[in-house]
Amino acid sequence: MSIEKIVEQALQDGYLTPSMESEVGRICDNAAELSIEEYMALDRLMGALLTGEVVAVPRKQFINVMEELVLTEAIARVAEIEATSDFTLDLGDIAAYALNRLPPLYATTEEGAEYQRSRAKDELQALIAQQVSEGIARGLDRPSFFPERQVLGKNSGDEVLSQVSALLQAYAPKYEADPASPR
Repeated sequence: MSIEKIVEQALQDGYLTPSMESEVGRICDNAAELSIEEYMALDRLMGALLTGEVVAVPRKQFINVMEELVLTEAIARVAEIEATSDFTLDLGDIAAYALNRLPPLYATTEEGAEYQRSRAKDELQALIAQQVSEGIARGLDRPSFFPERQVLGKNSGDEVLSQVSALLQAYAPKYEADPASPR
């Protein structure tokens, strides 16, 4: 999708989604030079964002508590196995396997997240452990002849820096609101 089409869509919807923002960034990063039309579209988008005509949707307004529970279980189990053997397991593969077989537990507030954690520990801990175990078993059985596999999110330093900056912007928007004010 082109920058012009993305801007047109954002103006029509009134929202700039994270995927639209990422696509604009990808186009800008990969282009040797932007056209006049692309610059004009970006200027139009910036104006719409500044006036509130278009609202940038934050990257994450909710969390899936199941992700942290599965990762906690998987990290403990993988560390145990790797400490007592010469197997190396892919934590991401194990977590993805388990998460695809477990119910999501979304929350939008800390209170909601605490409720979901408590509920999961009471009702789902055995199922979480079972799915992580199955993910580990799959990982142990997987042959290691897939060198062409590319990990999601493997980034260069600049990309990581921009992601951290975006996260800080989303979660602490007023942190650097006034550089002159003392902290």
